Amino acid sequence: MATLHVYSRRGCHLCEVLLEEMLPLVRGVLDVEVRDIDTRPEWHERYFMDIPVVTFGDREVCRHRLDREALGELLAGLTGRDAD
Repeated sequence: MATLHVYSRRGCHLCEVLLEEMLPLVRGVLDVEVRDIDTRPEWHERYFMDIPVVTFGDREVCRHRLDREALGELLAGLTGRDAD
């Protein structure tokens, strides 16, 4: 199964909200890997002021809040169904 990456950090309320909203939408279609930006200097430098950030491959899906439209388009492309 393909993987979405969520750049996050401990104690980030926006990150928790995004994950809570996103997980039911991607269940069974995509795996989700949460990457703590404080564990790698390059992630910290890139995303320090911008978390949460959701990526799929080298494509950024959303930043700060869940973009349901962008996620729906991604899921539609993967499943062959229309985006809601």
